[in-house]
This record gives sequence, structure tokens and C-alpha cells, in this order.
Amino acid sequence: MNILPRVSEVIIPIEKFTRYALNPDKDRDKAIAFDRALGYNLDNVGHLISQIRNCLPLFPATKKGNIGYGDRYEVILDITGIHGKTAKVLTGWIDDASNGEMRLTTIHVD
Repeated sequence: MNILPRVSEVIIPIEKFTRYALNPDKDRDKAIAFDRALGYNLDNVGHLISQIRNCLPLFPATKKGNIGYGDRYEVILDITGIHGKTAKVLTGWIDDASNGEMRLTTIHVD
């Protein structure tokens, strides 16, 4: 299985959650999907980030190409929410050519 390169070094910006994915004022549909499927919201974002870090080495990464900014990858995770329900969560990553970071770029309940 091909896991995400440098999986132990990933950068997961909390702003991806607080400003977008879990913020109903910015992306209502994503925020509702995370809350309904897994029980995650702005109050427990740290737990979701921990779940992503723990699950990431367990699932295959698919290389999605490079459009000039670095290699892009997709990893679909089975995340267990705070109420014990599990859902597929699509994560997008970039191996940023400008700074060498392997960073989360997108996330949503699949």
C-alpha cells in the first residue's frame, strides 16, 4: 500500500476547519455534513485533527498529479466520530514545492 509520503510530517492547518470545513458561516454544507455524520463541529476540532493524524498512515494515498505547485495526493479515510459512527472523509494534500511542506489542502465527508 502506498501511504502519503512523509506522513509523520504532515501539516494540518486548524484554519482549514475553523474558517472553512466546520464553519457554518463559510461552508454550511460541509459543516452540516461533518456534524451529522461524525458529530464534529467548531467545539471539537482538535479531536478531528487527531483522528486524521492517527488514521492517515492506515489508508492508501492516490497521487493526483502536479499542476506546478507540487505533487497532489488524495487519501480517503474511515474516520470514527465522537458518537462512534464511522464515515468516509476525503482529504487532499500537497507536497508544496515552495516550502517542502506536506500540507492538508481540502477535506470533506465523502
